[in-house]
Amino acid sequence: MAGAIIENMSTKKLVIVGVILLLFQAFSFMVGGLIAPSPTTAVHYLATKCVDTVKHHQSTKWFMPWGPNQCDKIRDFDEAMAKKIEANNIVFAVHIPLPNKEMSPWFQFMLVILQFDIAFKMYNQIEDGALATIDVGLAYRDDTLSEWTEMAHSIEQRKLSCNFTTTKTYENEGRYYECDLLPFMELGNVAHKYYLLNIRLPVSERKKINMGIGEIKDIRLVGIHQNGGFTKVWFAMKTFLTPSILIIMVWYWRRITLMTRPPVLLEKVIFALGLCMTFINIPVEWFSVGFNWTWMLLFGDIRQGIFYAMLLSFWIIFCGEHLMDQMERNHFSIYWKQVGPIVFGSFCLFIFDMCERGVQLKNPFYSIWASDVGTELAMAFIIVAGICACLYFLFLCFMVFQVFRNISGKRSSLPAMSKARRLHYEGLIFRFKFLMLVTLTCAAMTVIFFIISQVNEGHWHWGDYTVQVNSAFFTGIYGMWNLYVFAIMFLYAPSHKRYGDEQSSGDAGASGEDIQLTTTITHVDGPTEIYKMTGKEAQE
Repeated sequence: MAGAIIENMSTKKLVIVGVILLLFQAFSFMVGGLIAPSPTTAVHYLATKCVDTVKHHQSTKWFMPWGPNQCDKIRDFDEAMAKKIEANNIVFAVHIPLPNKEMSPWFQFMLVILQFDIAFKMYNQIEDGALATIDVGLAYRDDTLSEWTEMAHSIEQRKLSCNFTTTKTYENEGRYYECDLLPFMELGNVAHKYYLLNIRLPVSERKKINMGIGEIKDIRLVGIHQNGGFTKVWFAMKTFLTPSILIIMVWYWRRITLMTRPPVLLEKVIFALGLCMTFINIPVEWFSVGFNWTWMLLFGDIRQGIFYAMLLSFWIIFCGEHLMDQMERNHFSIYWKQVGPIVFGSFCLFIFDMCERGVQLKNPFYSIWASDVGTELAMAFIIVAGICACLYFLFLCFMVFQVFRNISGKRSSLPAMSKARRLHYEGLIFRFKFLMLVTLTCAAMTVIFFIISQVNEGHWHWGDYTVQVNSAFFTGIYGMWNLYVFAIMFLYAPSHKRYGDEQSSGDAGASGEDIQLTTTITHVDGPTEIYKMTGKEAQE
């Protein structure tokens, strides 16, 4: 009976395949570590204080901090008071990028963080729970001569979280509060060369707008975008890996369909895993370089979520199919208790993403972190997601342990076989156990990557706590997923080679062993003999 390639390929060839895959894995880490720059770059901006001399503010007027048409500027608020300029007539202007530089579609996204420089005054202290109301407009242009075109406009509120580390006395007036960074803006693509932010802090005593927020001296912004060099390396990896997985997937399914029996659940799930890997590999991001597709960031998150759900479900079914007896296995409904929570968690991830990035398609200044409730929900979500990922890994370890114990119970029938056949089956068991350990390693790295990715997305909102993720980690994990899926489809593809054909027909003991082997593992359809052994063992 022909089995899968993992059990019929010679040990020498398997070692060669393993070494090649290991070299590709090392290469994927080296691509990120030696070739690609860091994934993101942070650029600091200090807002220029412009004066709006028009009595009735014109929403179409844009204030440039520098250049030929720069605005009327003031150095500080003391100068504004001396010139009797009201706070409502002051516009904080920030040009992105810095002078003599250009933004590029290769930057993929732009995240902007805001920080207030607030001086302590005895008569103007920051009140508890103070809210800063921000009237902000965003404009763009693609050359230095054209007019600015409005891209977005919104009135937002951000809660101030500031500490004054010394005693609040007259002697300490003028010292700055230590204020947390505030989420400000996120763009899903960077389609234009120049961006301009005009920020107003409207004051109204009657409406209690911007009262009790202290004496704001300056506004600082941090612009974070993906490095163009990293983007090119990332796109190149996707472009190379897409046909590789697509070819092995077509080859795998063609071998499955050539069999006389219908494919079992495990084979269908392996094919579905290949489909999801291909879906996340397809380099549609190339179009974001030439088209103004603001939804690409959200689309990328959705693709990643689908792949996570499929990969985690595959590992559960992969282990479970080697635990179930013949009556239970090969039925997807058996796994609803394990796969159901994975699907539900992925759906929650999608809802959480839509609540922020979905809204940002219309209003780039929206942030779920801007309110207390949103911040608590986001923090709770990240913590719960991390805990669930760890619990999943522990449950997977338990399932692998059960599979090992199930296979070990099968060893009792091996001593009755001849040495050659016993060594053959011991080799099969070793190969399968090694593959399960590789699976656990891959699962552990995936869980670590998921947790770090979640923390990294929210680290700007956590005060001083930051997480630096190296490019090698991104490219290495991405390469690991592709190599793992490639290896599973290759090793579990039906083999044309038959172990029995290699045995001598003149072996007197072969007939008796074949009878024993038949009573042990035949009449159980499956991709490998280990699969059949575990199913029969559980049945007995």
